[in-house]
Amino acid sequence: MNLAQITQRLTLYEKLMRLDKPIGTLLLLWPTLWGLWIASGGRPGWMMVWIFCLGTLLMRSAGCVMNDLADRNFDAHVKRTRDRPLAAGLVSVKEALWLAAALTLAAFFLVLALNRLTIGLSFVALALAASYPFTKRFVAVPQAYLGVTFGFGIPMAFAAVSGILLALCWWLLLANIFWVLAYDTEYAMVDRDDDLKIGIRTSAILFGHYDVAAVMLCYAAMLAVFVIIGMKLHFGLYYYLGLVAAGFIMLYHYSLIRERRREGCFKAFLHNNWVGGVIFAGIAANYVWR
Repeated sequence: MNLAQITQRLTLYEKLMRLDKPIGTLLLLWPTLWGLWIASGGRPGWMMVWIFCLGTLLMRSAGCVMNDLADRNFDAHVKRTRDRPLAAGLVSVKEALWLAAALTLAAFFLVLALNRLTIGLSFVALALAASYPFTKRFVAVPQAYLGVTFGFGIPMAFAAVSGILLALCWWLLLANIFWVLAYDTEYAMVDRDDDLKIGIRTSAILFGHYDVAAVMLCYAAMLAVFVIIGMKLHFGLYYYLGLVAAGFIMLYHYSLIRERRREGCFKAFLHNNWVGGVIFAGIAANYVWR
């Protein structure tokens, strides 16, 4: 295999891992950072931050490969996904399996630097990531399962910092579940017509004509949980300013999704990076200037 062929394979692997589309990594990273900062009182060790950031990238990449392995026969019939490397037959199943294994192993080596509870939870995180793609066949709202999967960095962060799982980490996880329900419903609204044809279950299909209302209610529930968290921790002005900023961003998302156009729904989904970011900024600022 010459250099050009190696470069071509690496490019295909990059697309399979979605390294060219970082939004998934960011949506996975923000809840993890919320957990790290709150669990540590705003002072997480930078080595721990590095471990969780790199681990998030590796596990999101592995999750994408696992998802495409499970959905390869469906993706070929969906406009947005039919050009993915596995669906298009550009990468073999064997290659994808080896890639997923390598990424998972690399992430596990990182976790070995943390305590036993965190190592134990890493196996739960792997099970969630590997099983999520199959929930779309049997669960009416797979987005709720994804909310647990994408938020599992929260209990792992609490475990790594304190060695115990405080009630607070489950409140944060609940907020993340509502957030994922909101943004992944926006994402599912993009593919609703194709999903109906191939028999995939999503929240956009379940909610039907109430999809926009459901998204906004989930956003509201997320903010309500964060207000409860702020009250429990006696957080100050900067934290609530972050929540207010997130609320205005959510209202902007309403303007994008209310007509249910694919382009607007997808733009709203991508824009959720800013929701997670401003909430984290409020948390971090609260500890700096409380």
